[in-house]
Amino acid sequence: MARHLITSALPYINGIKHLGNMVGSMLPADVYSRYLRQRGHEVLYICATDEHGTPAELAAKEQGIPVAEFCAQAHDAQKAVYDGFALAFDYFGRSSSQQNVEITQHFARRLNENGFIEERAIRQVYSPTDGRFLPDRYVEGTCPHCGYDKARGDQCENCTRVLDPTDLINPRSAISGSTDLEVRETKHLFLLQSKLQHEVEAWVAAHEDDWPQLASSIARKWLNEGLHDRAITRDLDWGVPVPADTWPELAAEGKVFYVWFDAPIEYIGATKEWADLDPENRDWKSWWYDVDTDVRYTEFMAKDNVPFHTVMFPATELGVREPWKKVDYVKAFNWLTYYGGKFSTSQKRGVFTDQALDILPADYWRYFLIANAPESDDSSFTWEHFTATVNKDLADTLGNFVNRVLSFSKKRFGEEVPAGGEPGAAEAKLGEEIARLLAEYEQQMEALQFRKAAAALRALWSAGNSYLEEKAPWLEIKTDKDGAALTLRTAMNLIHLYAVVSEPFIPATSAAMRQAFALPSDTATWISADEARTLTALTPGIPFTVPPVLFAKLTDEDLENYKERFGGDSV
Repeated sequence: MARHLITSALPYINGIKHLGNMVGSMLPADVYSRYLRQRGHEVLYICATDEHGTPAELAAKEQGIPVAEFCAQAHDAQKAVYDGFALAFDYFGRSSSQQNVEITQHFARRLNENGFIEERAIRQVYSPTDGRFLPDRYVEGTCPHCGYDKARGDQCENCTRVLDPTDLINPRSAISGSTDLEVRETKHLFLLQSKLQHEVEAWVAAHEDDWPQLASSIARKWLNEGLHDRAITRDLDWGVPVPADTWPELAAEGKVFYVWFDAPIEYIGATKEWADLDPENRDWKSWWYDVDTDVRYTEFMAKDNVPFHTVMFPATELGVREPWKKVDYVKAFNWLTYYGGKFSTSQKRGVFTDQALDILPADYWRYFLIANAPESDDSSFTWEHFTATVNKDLADTLGNFVNRVLSFSKKRFGEEVPAGGEPGAAEAKLGEEIARLLAEYEQQMEALQFRKAAAALRALWSAGNSYLEEKAPWLEIKTDKDGAALTLRTAMNLIHLYAVVSEPFIPATSAAMRQAFALPSDTATWISADEARTLTALTPGIPFTVPPVLFAKLTDEDLENYKERFGGDSV
């Protein structure tokens, strides 16, 4: 089986993330990782908190604690939420780790040796009011390209154009709001991306046809506009230090690397963090160094992160002139909106992941978000849509099927899987339908088409209900007890199949369905086509229990309460 390296865009350390962040990177990466593991592949799913940059410094200052302490606390808080969502990272690291410091500095030295880093004196925005140079994302103003009035000095989140602070119209300090800004001279290191343009173009051209159109179009847009040399250091107290053995003057001034230079390198750093926990059995370089033919690397991210992962980080990897693994497939997502407006961490608009878990268990959210993933275009979260999806798909189609099959069988045949007669035409027809739908589900998962995969999974659940309605064991038992027992045994085998193949989407519910049956040894990691056709994993006599309600239906009162708490109008 193949080896799969999977990363999701690093969540920034400052604050708990909203549902848009969850569905735009970490959750689909988890679903895909779980699926691949079940199919027998070797998988390494790596993520980390992105801890450097001005926002972390400012948040720590606001709380009156050292920035390192703030980041440690925030990392633990985020990790607790991701654990609550059952994200099965192989390792969830920290970009402030010593491993990332060492690897980032190594990359910088190698780029310098190869002529791709240059020290330049530049004029940078300085705020007398704040008494500091302002890193680019802490200068705000109007985007000169699209007119968005809250563009940051590094990028406009509205049109995704990369910017410099001096590009902004009517710039202001994001710290104090002061427009009393000066431009002063300071020295920084620049990554000479312009010298790597042709190499990056050739690399993108070799991969873009395989990527989703969203990812390839953004990468191509950047390349068509031409790669510009980019400052990769900042005047900050918190970050990966510029190494004194290579740039003593800048190191003495306390320069650190730009967060977007070291953050992608943390994918490698976090892998080394993982390996260093068990160095005798884990080899981080086997995933990252000189392994192009052995490892398939898939990245998950929202569209605003695409330029950095398809152009800037590959340029960095190419420039070091070492055989570091580069991404094979970039799974990019559009925005999940909240009633037509953007989720916003800074403006606290929308549902945040910790709030979501306070309301309902993770599987409700996991299923809804993946079934409505913003793949081909933006998708909108509304409480009406969420409630309808939970009630129809989870409570009625899956939950009610499980409950009525097991409850009715317990009532009429006791607490063991009944025997019944031999399968007939209805069972053969069902088996073929299940095998067909399972193949469709597998195909969509392999293609990383999550909405289509969710639709195939939902169709699998619906097939069980159609079979149950066709056979109607509550009527069948009146004239053909063996026939009713066969129907229920077949339906129970469907429940076991659902438990196995639904695990990437709803792991806790899948575990509950498996645990309903006291199998001597339930080692199934997937269901083959032949197993799907025969539905014989559960033999007569196996004890079972009726689990608690898998999914509670949401009421009109619930809907109104959610809308009152979080808002439910167009933004």
